[in-house]
Amino acid sequence: FKKSVDPLLDIPGTRYIEYKMALKADKTPCDFDDPEYWVRGIVDLMIVDKDTAFIVDYKTGKSSRPDPKQLKLMALMTFVHIPEVNYINAALLFLMNNVFIEEFYKREDIDKYWAVFEPDLRRFAHSHQVDWWPANPSGLCRRHCPVDTCEFYGG
Repeated sequence: FKKSVDPLLDIPGTRYIEYKMALKADKTPCDFDDPEYWVRGIVDLMIVDKDTAFIVDYKTGKSSRPDPKQLKLMALMTFVHIPEVNYINAALLFLMNNVFIEEFYKREDIDKYWAVFEPDLRRFAHSHQVDWWPANPSGLCRRHCPVDTCEFYGG
């Protein structure tokens, strides 16, 4: 993976490895293990240089269907946790095939980024309110899901 990760060494700034962040429901920062956390995540690599952060999420799987939503969420949490950051260059780095999927975020567009998550947040809030959690098949069903009573388990 040397060819994929060596260019990251040239980026100036302070490096954070496996940087943990969390937010409360009012989107204020909290500790990763705070009992009131609402959302949390871990950035594989973050480099902060003045008002710009570089976020990299390493992937070992296929790059055929990249989903940058994870980067968007990490960017939103970074804007909250590190107030001096106004710009974020983020990327999914698929190590197995040296594919780099890049995204760029600006602090001024935070509301627009949160809007991407609103449909899911409304659905989750409704499920929580009525205690109804419909099955949702995904690529995690086969090896990672602990709900062995689900109709899609092991699929």
